[in-house]
Amino acid sequence: MKKAVRNPIWLALDTPDAKRAAALIKATRPYIGGLKVGLEFISAHGPQGVRAIVKTGLPVFADVKFHDIPNTVLGAVRAMASLGVSIINVHASGGAAMLRAAMQAVAGMKKRPRIIGVTVLTSLAEGDLAAMGVNGTAQDQVVRLAKLCQDNKLDGVVCSPLEIAAVRQACGPKFLIVTPGVRPQGAIQDDQRRVMTARETLQAGANILVIGRPITASADPAVAARTIIEHLRGRAPAKRA
Repeated sequence: MKKAVRNPIWLALDTPDAKRAAALIKATRPYIGGLKVGLEFISAHGPQGVRAIVKTGLPVFADVKFHDIPNTVLGAVRAMASLGVSIINVHASGGAAMLRAAMQAVAGMKKRPRIIGVTVLTSLAEGDLAAMGVNGTAQDQVVRLAKLCQDNKLDGVVCSPLEIAAVRQACGPKFLIVTPGVRPQGAIQDDQRRVMTARETLQAGANILVIGRPITASADPAVAARTIIEHLRGRAPAKRA
């Protein structure tokens, strides 16, 4: 990774504990490029909590996964955008009209957040999709939904590391790909089913790597985050002073 490339690691703050979130940000800030705030934190602290995260100065991905009728999603995206976040996601499976409504919500904003579609959750395997009536492979469904997002002018998608190359081929070099399910070599997968290492994910074509538990559940989150970014940059991690 060239030095000119911005740090692609965004820390997942999947906690309802505001003090814990603040401590994680303070510890890892030198080694991350942004923050992902999810439903656990947002449900606990609401708009005020999101504004507090935005005030750290790091770009913030609001991982809200809106999925509802178009008018409801329009209002929800508009409200979330007003908090100053950099990225908002919606479920791509909500359909074309809902996706257009999400984009309508931020149209005309001087500095609008990027809107991305969630394709297939990284906790799902192909057997899970079959049980839901989805025909074909997980990759087939991810690419299908990615193209739906692109056709409706969304900025990109969330997909697992295993589908990055197919999405990049289908949607081109400018399409934003945000990837969870990133694990350091040898790490426990937890409830993620379709995973890769951080370096593999970046090499496959992802723009943003959302990483949570490998950092946040570590005994030393700062060391864990630094180890991952130095691995991406092709350097052996330095010992902490």
